[in-house]
Amino acid sequence: MQNIRNIAIIAHVDHGKTTLVDKMLLASKLFRENESVGELILDNNDLERERGITILAKNVSVNYNGCKINIIDTPGHADFGGEVERVLNMADGVLLLVDAFEGAMPQTRFVLQKALQLGLKPIVVVNKVDKPNCRPEEVQEEVFDLMFSLDATEDQLDFHTIFGSAKNGWMSNDVHVVKDNINDLFDAIIEYIPAPEYIEGTPQMLITSLDYSSYVGRIAVGRVHRGELKEGMAVSLAKRDGSIVKARIKELNEFTGLGRSKVEKVGSGDICAVVGIDNFEIGDSICDIENPEPLKPIAIDEPTMSMLFTINNSPFFGKEGKFVTSRHIHDRLIKELDKNLALRVEKSENQDSWNVYGRGVLHLSVLIETMRREGYELQVGQPQVIIKEIDGVKCEPMEQLTINVPEESSGKIIEMVATRKGDMTNMEHKGERVNLEFTIPSRGIIGLRNNVLTASAGEAIMAHRFLEYQPYKGEIERRNNGSIIAMESGTAFAYAIDKLQDRGKFFIYPQDEIYAGQVVGEHSKEGDLVVNVTKSKKLTNMRASGSDDKVRLFPPIVFSLEEALEYIKEDEYVELTPKSIRLRKIILDENERKRMAKK
Repeated sequence: MQNIRNIAIIAHVDHGKTTLVDKMLLASKLFRENESVGELILDNNDLERERGITILAKNVSVNYNGCKINIIDTPGHADFGGEVERVLNMADGVLLLVDAFEGAMPQTRFVLQKALQLGLKPIVVVNKVDKPNCRPEEVQEEVFDLMFSLDATEDQLDFHTIFGSAKNGWMSNDVHVVKDNINDLFDAIIEYIPAPEYIEGTPQMLITSLDYSSYVGRIAVGRVHRGELKEGMAVSLAKRDGSIVKARIKELNEFTGLGRSKVEKVGSGDICAVVGIDNFEIGDSICDIENPEPLKPIAIDEPTMSMLFTINNSPFFGKEGKFVTSRHIHDRLIKELDKNLALRVEKSENQDSWNVYGRGVLHLSVLIETMRREGYELQVGQPQVIIKEIDGVKCEPMEQLTINVPEESSGKIIEMVATRKGDMTNMEHKGERVNLEFTIPSRGIIGLRNNVLTASAGEAIMAHRFLEYQPYKGEIERRNNGSIIAMESGTAFAYAIDKLQDRGKFFIYPQDEIYAGQVVGEHSKEGDLVVNVTKSKKLTNMRASGSDDKVRLFPPIVFSLEEALEYIKEDEYVELTPKSIRLRKIILDENERKRMAKK
């Protein structure tokens, strides 16, 4: 029987999960002395590296003193909660990472609650104790209070705490003793996290994650719950709907270091990857061929936000992307459903559009950004929250919102959240900063981050998580300013933009190609304004004073994908191609728009 520990690392976003995994990999001598490995080894796709966040949960394993430790790195954002929920099924314990200055944050509460409900044993790691004004002992008390409020058992409340700095590569049992390694952490994992019990009997494994290889197709990843799986063994695949399909295991891999290695058999308690099983979904079980006993499938929280995806039908379609037809987009969305558990896709009444449901704007925008980079062109509508009817009452999703701001800008922020139907539940002073807590409708959070950052001169730290469905709170006023819309297709000229600068802010550069109906700026007043930005200066052979003045343009506003999604109104789309993000009216023709407005 091999000596194994399965742990998941959970924490609020940016508290140092992936950095800690780096140090654990380095400490276990997985790399050669002269090998340059960089930082955040596990954030291996481009989007994760650019944004500095983890999006997909990853498995690695390290060996320490003859014990194999399977580590699961999880995302910290609320929008990727679906990832965290399913991978916690593979673990026997969790490392709860908490920032020594910020303390327990909303997301910490969300993931910790899931872990405690599954009966996992936590070890608390107070990270970043080298920060100025940090308060490690207070944070340890906070975590205890949090666990108590989440109904933790006696055993879970008797947790071991480790202090240290993942970035500087040390962990210690005593907050006042600085060490030069993280061995105390490894020792604590082996001592306090229970080893998985070896359950004899027919094989059972729940598929909790999947991998894809262009060589062998889809690979099922999960933890063997009972018995043993062997290479070449005939098994049953028990689906969610109760049907049972016969299959055969072609190859078995276990996780070693950053990769996988081929093995002949995997026993109860270990995490493995199974090659050769087709048409499985996450939540299905692999069981005995003659006497299948499926495990309980994973329950995933419902999506709270939807967006309309449609083909790109603007005048510029097909110029920059490779995949533009509805068949391409449909196949890509169906493929995404295979691995993205919290996503739902429904065909809408219109021939070429789909309603895509997800956990939040970030969750959907990561999917859109990935598609853009793969060469797809598409258009998406304004994010909408999912309204449900519960006991005959119209209900909408509510979120718990935490904003940490400098004291002088707290008044503005409270007013801003109040206009979006947010209720303040708590206000705490920590030094020169204030921690504000609100409950706010999910609709109110769309487009809030930009305003909060502007009002606090970029100093606000904002986090939110889904709370529950509550009765509908009434209308929320959205952006009042109208849009500036292009009248004609052509090239935008600096001369024309210069003459229109007093009408509002622009989103385009001179010499950009634009089309009629494209949103090229924000009007300084209410109501849309149609302008001609393709007008060039008339050249005559007469000199006139003042006509040869230099054009002075303000730099245009350039939106990121999330900002564009949060900015648009109901009658606008964001057009996405591999090279550009454009805003446009759904109806491009001005006369047609007026006719529709009258109806």
